[in-house]
Amino acid sequence: MAPVKTGVVFVGLLFAFAATEEEAPVCQILGSPEIPLLSKEGDVTIGEPFPSTANLQPPLSFTVKPTRLTCSSVNLREFRFAQIMIFAIEEINKSDVLLPNVSIGYRIYDNCGSTLSSMRAVMALMNGDEGTTGKSCSGQSAVHAIIGESESSSTIVLSRTTGPFKIPVISHSATCECLSNRKEYPSFFRTIASDLYQSRVLVQLVKHFGWTWVGAVNSDSHYGNNGMAIFLAAAQEEGVCVEYTEKFRREEPEKLMKVVEVIRKSTARVIVAFMAHVEMNNLLEQLSLHNITGRQFIGVEAWITADSLVTPTSFTVLGGSLGFAVQKANISGLEEFLTKDFWQGEFKCKEGHNNSMTGTAPCKENHNLTELKYYDHDVTRLRYSGNIYKAIYAVAYSLHSMLKCSQSQGCDRTVKVTPWQAVESLKQVNFTIKNGEQVWFDSTGAVVALYEVVNWQRGSDGSVHFKPVGYYDASLPPGKKFVLKTEAIIWPGGNTELPVSVCSESCRPGTRKVLQKGKPVCCYDCIPCAEGEISNTTDSNGCKKCPEEYWSNQNRDACVLKNVEFLSFTEVMSKTLVFFTVFGVVLTLIVATLFLINKDTPIVRANNSELSFLLLFSLTLCFLCSLTFIGRPSEWSCMLRHTAFGITFVLCISCILGKTIVVLMAFRATLPGRNLMKWFGPAQQRISVLLFTLIQIVICILWLTINPPFPFKNVSHYKEKIILECALGSSIGFWAVLGYIGLLAVLCFVLAFLGRKLPNNFNEAKLITFSMLIFCAVWITFIPVYVSTPGKFTVAVEIFAILASSYGILFCIFAPKCFIIVLKPELNTKKHMMGKT
Repeated sequence: MAPVKTGVVFVGLLFAFAATEEEAPVCQILGSPEIPLLSKEGDVTIGEPFPSTANLQPPLSFTVKPTRLTCSSVNLREFRFAQIMIFAIEEINKSDVLLPNVSIGYRIYDNCGSTLSSMRAVMALMNGDEGTTGKSCSGQSAVHAIIGESESSSTIVLSRTTGPFKIPVISHSATCECLSNRKEYPSFFRTIASDLYQSRVLVQLVKHFGWTWVGAVNSDSHYGNNGMAIFLAAAQEEGVCVEYTEKFRREEPEKLMKVVEVIRKSTARVIVAFMAHVEMNNLLEQLSLHNITGRQFIGVEAWITADSLVTPTSFTVLGGSLGFAVQKANISGLEEFLTKDFWQGEFKCKEGHNNSMTGTAPCKENHNLTELKYYDHDVTRLRYSGNIYKAIYAVAYSLHSMLKCSQSQGCDRTVKVTPWQAVESLKQVNFTIKNGEQVWFDSTGAVVALYEVVNWQRGSDGSVHFKPVGYYDASLPPGKKFVLKTEAIIWPGGNTELPVSVCSESCRPGTRKVLQKGKPVCCYDCIPCAEGEISNTTDSNGCKKCPEEYWSNQNRDACVLKNVEFLSFTEVMSKTLVFFTVFGVVLTLIVATLFLINKDTPIVRANNSELSFLLLFSLTLCFLCSLTFIGRPSEWSCMLRHTAFGITFVLCISCILGKTIVVLMAFRATLPGRNLMKWFGPAQQRISVLLFTLIQIVICILWLTINPPFPFKNVSHYKEKIILECALGSSIGFWAVLGYIGLLAVLCFVLAFLGRKLPNNFNEAKLITFSMLIFCAVWITFIPVYVSTPGKFTVAVEIFAILASSYGILFCIFAPKCFIIVLKPELNTKKHMMGKT
């Protein structure tokens, strides 16, 4: 442990006092002091834990004192960060504007990239390197601010340790969203955005390319776990499914092998890797070893531009990777400092010499660093340099404000700077660095999210380039924050065609998605829409019903107008019915003509020629009324067809009824003492026909007045078509009309049946009986067929009934008479009619 000035190692201090209870109390450290790797004295001091090397973890059995960590190799990336910090401090110290008469010192400690060593480095930063400090263990911290660790887990250890003493910690690359909690980390700041933005924009990137089936791997650390949790939540909101979520630590090779096996067996072609560059390097080695290629990696700022991942074999795995990177900062003078000035100022010895470094340690202890003296291949690709540069300047500007510095009078060196004052001052800083970028901290202590989208591409010389293909800037208005140049992207394997990563292929328009049982929402089957329903978008979750007068087309992707069905004159069935209608009218006219020519013959006169002609006229109307049922229904046609049918048939049946009564009366009148014909002469016959017809006319008038028939679009009987028909309006009116016709027909049938045994030569009653039998049979059959037959066939059945009953009456009553008139004129005599021959 380092010597205690602020009471940070208060537990260790108690042990020190307990061991020397009888002696004078002295504040001293337990253990050996930590020596900084690089340091420089100044009026104010900035510290930095520097993970310059990879570490080999010692065994922790807790039975003996643990040995110190063994640092195995130089971490060039972290070493550059320390160099940039020194560059910024030296630049400020030379400035006449910023802190003109105050110098900034630094203390840089090596923690070997371990959170255990980070704790030791933090204590050394706060306490200094003195062994004893006298009787009191409280006092000013050895540093005024600490430039935080690169990784979030180490930064959390650092911030939690320094938090109670309100020592400001400014990180350049710790992005865990958990660090935004101001209650837990009140003195933490960072010159990089929180992973809250990066995780959400990762989902936007994945969704932009239509990848709904992805794998996810993250470091088992605060950085990886928090970032992945935000990503998974955002992915669920956006409908992106994650096939698997795996995590591992850099010290867990068994878990790493499990992750490799999961990736190998997975069907997801896109992998979101939310990892630190060390874990990513471990994963890359195993994927290369197992020849697992062809995956589209989506990376984060921690590794997407890490030079350490660029190896001769890494491009086969990571080629075409996309990710968000910290933007490059063009800082003038930095390249010359990194390659020349730093070595001349910090290492005043040459390799192999035993000169001391800054008077604290011999050069041979930094042998691994001096090997990097002439290495400059990474200088032009440095990305976090701007963040470190801004962090140092943020501290400088906060000190400039606290010390009330001015260019003319300098700074007030009598002002005592305390860490908590520095925290409050940092909250207010707002400055612009020399490349024109403005720096300020939001309420969480972070800067505005600004990322560059980079793509791993191979140059013409075979080298790997991190080519910018877009950007994300949270300060811009919606719609302009996230921009991608898709045409500039090279996909894995050097392809220019966008890779596909979906659990199920997209459902085409006309189908809907049905989730597969027990699988995520991105795994589904495509089911065609039902009849009358459509989906006109890809991957529709449901089908929409077409409006009432529309129906789905064959592909189920559009609603089209339903076919309107009615019995039109152009149809074959209509033409057939019209033919029989016209034929019936012609036959009726022929019969009427024949009767007119032979009106004085006994057979015509014997059958009441006046009623016969009226009957033929009504039959002609019956045939013609069937035409009103053909064609597109309209208001007038709907009212005309049923009323015309009802009135003409009542007229027809009335005539037949009159003829039947005449026959019966004539037969009864031949009996002695009977004079019935005077009660049913021609006048009474006309009145009876008129009266029966008038009743039907009244029924029709009432029907048309109260609730007349009207054209109606029937969409319920058939789903795929509209039946244009005449609604009855009042069903009572329709059945009253039909019932009245039936009543007269039954009455006529009964009377004719009673006269069936009249003499053969004068047996018109028998003919009427047959005609009424056919009439009743037709209409009794019509009723169930009419009710059960749909659409235009209902109309056809009604026309058929009209024609059949009309033909039945025409043939049964008039055919025998015409036969005698035309073919058997010798039988057309009065004697024959009277049955005397």
